[in-house]
Amino acid sequence: MRERRSQIIVVDDLNFHLVSIKERLKEHYDIFAVPSAEKLFELLDRMYPDLILLDINMPEVDGYETLKKLKSDPDFAEIPVIFLTSKSDKKSIIKGMNLGAIDYVAKPFTDSNLVECIEFQLNPGIRNANKPVILAVDDDPSELKSIFYFLQDRYNIYTLPEPEKIKNLLTMITPDLFLLDCQMPVLSGFELVPVIRKIPPHDETPIVFITSAGTIDNISVAMHLGASDFIAKPIDNVVLNEKIAALMNNYMIRRRIRSL
Repeated sequence: MRERRSQIIVVDDLNFHLVSIKERLKEHYDIFAVPSAEKLFELLDRMYPDLILLDINMPEVDGYETLKKLKSDPDFAEIPVIFLTSKSDKKSIIKGMNLGAIDYVAKPFTDSNLVECIEFQLNPGIRNANKPVILAVDDDPSELKSIFYFLQDRYNIYTLPEPEKIKNLLTMITPDLFLLDCQMPVLSGFELVPVIRKIPPHDETPIVFITSAGTIDNISVAMHLGASDFIAKPIDNVVLNEKIAALMNNYMIRRRIRSL
């Protein structure tokens, strides 16, 4: 029996682009090519692809509107979408990522670059190796256990019950976000912020305070120190995930832009 190959829908209004992409990817995937958003949704009534490659510049319904429609429909919202487009300026990238695109590949592209981008999304092993890293610092082991449980599916979670050891740990890992308890012995979360900010490359890494002391004064101090957000205990799983996802998305976009 032939091993199942990943199914990818390519959406582009230019036929020669569809033919070219299909030819270049057919060795790796089962490719379904459609020339418009209308044809895409007709095809989605008959199949559920592993990924969609979506052009931005299309007549009638462009890629942005198509992506909005996909993400607003529960039946299609989880399908990964990569923009494949000549619109690779910063404004277009930010707009696409904010609408829910998982990545973009600029035209003209190399076959290896496109396949690498697709494989990163389709291959769980590659994704897991590249999941964002979060460091949670709290002197209460039960809180760290809860945080790990809430976030482990989407992130690589490191927990630290002894805040005074953070410098040593940061020589071994590079977090994309910090979760800090405010009230801890030896070093409070507030005291950890300047320590973290002095260690490259964490001058802009998001920092979220998680604490039972959610007073106005504490929030004010946290924000003055450069905290990105503040979550009160007991931790609400939905709130925690939503806030981290939003902060992480914005941080990753800024990093991607700086690398352009």
